[in-house]
Formats: sequence, structure tokens, C-alpha cells
Amino acid sequence: MILSDKTLKKLIENKTLIIDPIGPESIQPASVDCTLGNHFLIVDGHKSYLISMKEKIVYKEVFADEIIIPPHSFILGTTREHIKLPNNITAFVEGRSSVGRMGLFIQNAGWIDPGFEGRITLELYNANSLPIQIFTGRRIAQFVFCFMDNNTENPYKGKYQGQKSTVGSLIMEDKT
Repeated sequence: MILSDKTLKKLIENKTLIIDPIGPESIQPASVDCTLGNHFLIVDGHKSYLISMKEKIVYKEVFADEIIIPPHSFILGTTREHIKLPNNITAFVEGRSSVGRMGLFIQNAGWIDPGFEGRITLELYNANSLPIQIFTGRRIAQFVFCFMDNNTENPYKGKYQGQKSTVGSLIMEDKT
């Protein structure tokens, strides 16, 4: 069941669901808007000739209040919001329609497991033929929260737990 604004306000007020920072304007009818942070990672094409699931990816780190994403290019960014989900709530991240209509596709692998805590790394792809300029603090995506039928037996404890900034792929740490 997707959570309504009324339920979200109650959960945030009693600190069952943590979203920080958050303002009343962030809470939408069935979601919570999230904003763009100022930390970005860009694959360093000068130090890599191939991206492999077996090797650590080399990124250039950028701290900026704005960034321009070239046409048909990919970068990683982060939300300003730090979230903490209890063991009975899951969430996913959806790009805002207004942002998508610019040609900016936003993904975060789609799902946030119960028990996750940290900032959300966003995969940002410019599908447009023109550069797209984005700004820290602007609404970029939205969290949609759902109740689970039970508390999970195994809340999230994975490799991205507690991330405080943009985190690149750690797929090379996966057990095959």
C-alpha cells in the first residue's frame, strides 16, 4: 500500500520515518520530494578504458552547486536528504515529471529496502541532444513509500548502508 500525505506526515512527526532535511512543501499527495545534493561522481575515462563488473570503477569527484550534464552522458549524484526506513516500510525513487520532460532520466536502481539508512545515490542520464544544467537544492525526484505486510526478518545491511554522499558502483564486492 502506497502511503498518503496524511500517513507520511504522521510517521515523520513521530520519527518512525526519518527524512532530513524536510519541509512541509516536500510532502506531496503520495510521495515526498527530494532535492539534489552537491556531490557528483563522473566515470574517469582517462583512467579507464572499460567498465567491468569485476574491477573497481575510477570516478572523478565533483563538489558543485551546479553541474552540466553533456548530451547522452551519465553521472552519479546524491540527494540532500538523509533517510532512515523502519523494518516495515520500503520505498522507491521516481524522477519528477518536470525533470523527465527536460530529457533527464533519474534512477537509483529503483528500490530502497526496509532498514536502509543514508542518502540516496541517483543515476542521472541526459537523453537529450543538448546539455542539461542542474542545481543543488532543486527538487529532482520523489520518494514513494509503501507499508510491507510484515516487518522484514533481515533489514538492509548491504554495502551502501550509511552512505553520506554519492557512492559509485560496488558490484565488484558481490559474491557470485
